[in-house]
Amino acid sequence: MTSGLRNVSLCDVLSRCGCTVLVLVVALLALAPAGPAAAADEPDLIFRRSTVFKWLSPNDKLATYAVDDPEVEGVACHFTVPEKGGFKGWLGLAEEVSDISLACRQIGPIRFKDKMGQGDDMFSKRRSLFFKKMQIVRGCDAKRNVLVYMVYSDRLIEGSPKNSTSSVPIMPWGTSDAAVQKCGEFIQ
Repeated sequence: MTSGLRNVSLCDVLSRCGCTVLVLVVALLALAPAGPAAAADEPDLIFRRSTVFKWLSPNDKLATYAVDDPEVEGVACHFTVPEKGGFKGWLGLAEEVSDISLACRQIGPIRFKDKMGQGDDMFSKRRSLFFKKMQIVRGCDAKRNVLVYMVYSDRLIEGSPKNSTSSVPIMPWGTSDAAVQKCGEFIQ
């Protein structure tokens, strides 16, 4: 009498799992944005620094990025985020922590391109495969003529109270920029 169970070798299991893993990797690569069109929405990487060494997989790192405000010419923000290493981080499956620092500065004459709302998104980036997102939002302190930027992360269901704020006083830039715009005039 036979028990109905078949002897399955390790090679059989690996070949079946290997096909599944290969299909999963191909699907993830197909979903990932590619080419110069996707790069335009990405921040500029300034540098990365390893913080935790891993033997067989990528290290945990701190990464510093730069992004220009798309609605306010003459302002750039730099932010530093932790990036998980390990195999989950390498595959983009690790959920990143919410510790993000932010510094925004005037880098030229400030010109507003259009009206904007208080707390409008300036930049956002996915921080996990499905649920977590980092956001930089912008506001205007009209009384002091200062742009205020805040970074925070949120999840689909609950966010994090961790945040960072940076202020950019609107000042003349050089001798040819005598007319300083008032941010309060561009708030909806």
